Amino acid sequence: MHGHSRALREPTVSGTSEGTGSAADRIRSAVTERHPAVPALPGMSSEPENPSMPTSSSRPAPGARDFRAAFDAAHLAMAVVDREGYVVAANQALAALLGSTPHELVEQAAAELVDLTAEARTRHAYQEVLRGRQARLRCTRRLKHPDGHSLWTEVTLGPVPGTRDVLLSVADISDRRDLQARLRHLRMHDPVTRLPNRALFFERLSAALEAASYEDGGTGRIGLCYLDLDGFKAVNDTLGHRVGDRLLTAVAARLTQCADQAGYGRTSGHLVARLGGDEFALLVEDSTGTEQLAELARGVLAAVQEPFDLAGQRLSVSASIGVVERAAAGTSATGLMQAADTTLYWAKADGKARWTLFDPERNAHRMTRQALSSTLRRAVERGEFELEYQPLVDLESGAVRGVEALVRWNHPQFGTLTPNRFIGIAEEDGSIVQLGRWVLRTACRQARRWQIEQPSDAPVFVSVNVAVRQVWDSDLVGDVAEILAETGLAPQLLQLELTESAVMGSAGRPLQALQALSDMGVRIAIDDFGTGYSNLAYLSRLPVSVLKLDGSFVRGFRYEEGAHPNPADETIVEALVQLAHRLGLTVTAECVETAGQAARLRRVGCDTGQGWLYSRAVAPERIAEMIGTRPETGDLR
Repeated sequence: MHGHSRALREPTVSGTSEGTGSAADRIRSAVTERHPAVPALPGMSSEPENPSMPTSSSRPAPGARDFRAAFDAAHLAMAVVDREGYVVAANQALAALLGSTPHELVEQAAAELVDLTAEARTRHAYQEVLRGRQARLRCTRRLKHPDGHSLWTEVTLGPVPGTRDVLLSVADISDRRDLQARLRHLRMHDPVTRLPNRALFFERLSAALEAASYEDGGTGRIGLCYLDLDGFKAVNDTLGHRVGDRLLTAVAARLTQCADQAGYGRTSGHLVARLGGDEFALLVEDSTGTEQLAELARGVLAAVQEPFDLAGQRLSVSASIGVVERAAAGTSATGLMQAADTTLYWAKADGKARWTLFDPERNAHRMTRQALSSTLRRAVERGEFELEYQPLVDLESGAVRGVEALVRWNHPQFGTLTPNRFIGIAEEDGSIVQLGRWVLRTACRQARRWQIEQPSDAPVFVSVNVAVRQVWDSDLVGDVAEILAETGLAPQLLQLELTESAVMGSAGRPLQALQALSDMGVRIAIDDFGTGYSNLAYLSRLPVSVLKLDGSFVRGFRYEEGAHPNPADETIVEALVQLAHRLGLTVTAECVETAGQAARLRRVGCDTGQGWLYSRAVAPERIAEMIGTRPETGDLR
């Protein structure tokens, strides 16, 4: 444990008071500097009350021997070190701490005695103290006693006033460190399962990400299995929290066993933690790829699904696991956990009792969906929406009879978005009511404008899609009446489209609203007919005037590579058309793309067609050009 001695130097315990002074003088100087004479308090006489008692000033000043005795007797391990870093004098406490004698420590390099050169930062600070450029150094060092045991120490260096030396003090803080370690263990571990808790997990995760960014020896990748027990709340509710805690402990043991059996190279290569409730995490440092994480997830899933015997209770549970594996570079702890949490949600949504791997494309869609949801309401206010119109053409004459209004979102970040990108979101968060009212007002105003600008042509009706939530969450009847009055559009020129599933299940308030709208003169159309409930009994009771056949029927009419179309499709469509006509309904076919499809639809009696054969959805100006003319579609016969 002893450092190197400096050979052939002046004696250090005794000497003259000239030059830098003796060791005793140095010690005395240090002590007197730390214990200056106490000044008399105000109002106190400088003379003693009893003349026979000597004053403090009459006592002899402490001698060098007194300071040396105090230095040697002190319980704090100390040494005087010169500016070259060698021990000038050491007390008995330091010698005992280092398993030596004071005499043997003299001339030793202090930095080697207390390990001040292991780190560049500490070594530099130590040199600065020796040179008088830094007032003090305090650090913690782990020292090894000659008998083999280790101890933690707090090392402090500071200048000895009036000299060029520094005072080294070493305090044994092993007991304090042990207590801190025990307290930290309690603070960083879950009391139920004894696993690392959320705080230790994130500390370890952050350290792993940082280390992976700078170390060359590992794979530079990191993996995480984020696990949640399915139906754990039911266990607590039915069997009590004590059984629930036993289950958590048993699950923790199986997860730890799975991690150990996975055989990750180094001991610190994996961490099993309880993040709270019934959530657990398995962290894999230096992962080798998604297959390694997938294998771990499969093993964990199988282990958890094995029945548990808990004090006479036999329980079977399952788990959902989100799996994330990626390069550590550019990954933050927050980002990794967000990905794991999202993937766990996917596993739950996909049916539970399974593991799911993080999918960047699926996540990008989710992020886009979230971004759209957060800005949709304000987008209506900012005027980011516009309407395009697709003509509905009379299959017999080829004339435009009406148009369907289709909303577009001119998003400042994602560009032009079609309804399938945001209508579902609007229905979920309720903004469909505000958006639907804007679409209805804009479409009616445009239909009235066409009528005014082209009075000699037969007016075209406008068809607007309506969500069921608009019926429930708003006064749709009142909105329609107000907008028709405001725009001057006749009720017969407005058609409202609802999906088959929405209309067929209508009862109570929705049915009353549809009846009121029909009584007002508004046309009610069932959109995508033939794909939902197809409960034909409803058709006789609902105030419906139009059926819009789903495009899947029309696509079956198409010749492909010389093969004949499926005759069953034509039979079904013909039957639906005849049924609708007998009920007094008109039929519109969607997704008409070829002249052959149009000819066959006309042959079975379909009334109007809509699709790319006639036109895509276009701006209002283009519709104005079509009104009163027959679209250029080729020979439709």
